[in-house]
Formats: sequence, structure tokens, C-alpha cells
Amino acid sequence: MNDLLIKAEKISKIYKLPAEDIAAVDQVDLEIAAGEFISLMGPSGSGKTTLLDVIGCLASITSGRLVVLGKDVSHAREHELVAMRRGGIGFVFQEFLLIPTLTALENVELPLSFARRPADPRKAKQLLEKVGLGHRINHLPKELSGGERQRVAIARALITSPRLLFADEPTGNLDSKNSREIFQLFSKLNAEDGVTIVVATHNAELGSAATRIVRLKDGKIAA
Repeated sequence: MNDLLIKAEKISKIYKLPAEDIAAVDQVDLEIAAGEFISLMGPSGSGKTTLLDVIGCLASITSGRLVVLGKDVSHAREHELVAMRRGGIGFVFQEFLLIPTLTALENVELPLSFARRPADPRKAKQLLEKVGLGHRINHLPKELSGGERQRVAIARALITSPRLLFADEPTGNLDSKNSREIFQLFSKLNAEDGVTIVVATHNAELGSAATRIVRLKDGKIAA
């Protein structure tokens, strides 16, 4: 747990609007060590998604210092953030974002192409088996349930062997049963495979499955 993957010092993300400036993330300090399973929790508008975006290199910070996977990205340009995401970060979103014309196996393999890595159907199949979909590898997204589609999305996020896995409201489109199963899968990946996971959720019951909870309010970490 002493391998620090993220170190944020007084980071802020400010959106400049015509009428006012909005601090979606406001002077946040946060450290995330390898092997943690963290829930970012708080009401809508608390800054969960924005914080996830900046520590996951989907967006730049406005001020402060941010080190991700040993690299200072405080002033990184977009192409540098893209390289960070491809190099060691996986994402799962509320929307499954699967390509409808590709099978589950092909969807899982897709990030390898973007990362300019060779296709690896064997690993893709192993990941689908790990998430409980070994029997559905040749099915199209329209032939899968919502919970199954999200499992494909999780396998896809893992295909590049990321050191960090981020999930933004991953159960927002699922019923309660599938939502619990997705969080149980996150817990299993964390406990058995050591995947470092950060999940943004407004669901207190599901968020409590994490080993650490970070609560946000008005862009700040609440006491």
C-alpha cells in the first residue's frame, strides 16, 4: 500500500462561465495507493465526476499539483494526457459505449488497437471469463442484458492491464440486482487481482463496498 499511484495537492478545476467561475473541484488534496478500492461519494454537483476526470487524465487541472503514476501532469497537454490514459488507466462509464456491430470479444480487444498493441483474443476471452461472460463472447451488444454489457465494458477497460481503473456511476443504468453484482465484481478484482479501483457513485449502499470512502461536497473533500 506504500506504492502511491496518485498524489493531488490543492488541485482545482475551474470552469469559466459568462456570469461566474465555477470551481467544480476546489483545492483538493488526495492520495491513492496501489491496491486500494475507493468510492467517491456525494450528491449531484458535488464534484465526483470532475475529480474522477482530472485524476484519470481525462481533463486538465486549473491549478495545484497532480502526479499520476509517477508523472507530474499538472501542466500536461492533451496529447500527454492521452498517452497517460493509454499507458496505465482504464475507464468504465455509466453508458456502456460498446460498438454495436462488434461482438463482446471484439469490443474487449478494441483498446489494444488504439494503444497500437497487437490483437490478443486469448486475453480478451480470459477477461470475459473473469467477468462471467465466457459463454457470451460472440454475442453482439444488442443480444446482452444491461448488466452483461457493463461487464463487457469492465473487461474492455482491463485489456491493457491498467494500474488504475476508474468507474463513473457504473451502475446508473442498471437495476439493483445488477448494480450489486457489478460492485461485487469490483471487490473481487480488487481483492484477488490487486486492481486499484476508484468509483464515483451517489449510491451509499453500493459505495460502502469499497475499502475507503472519500466524500465530496461543493467540490471539496468533506470532513
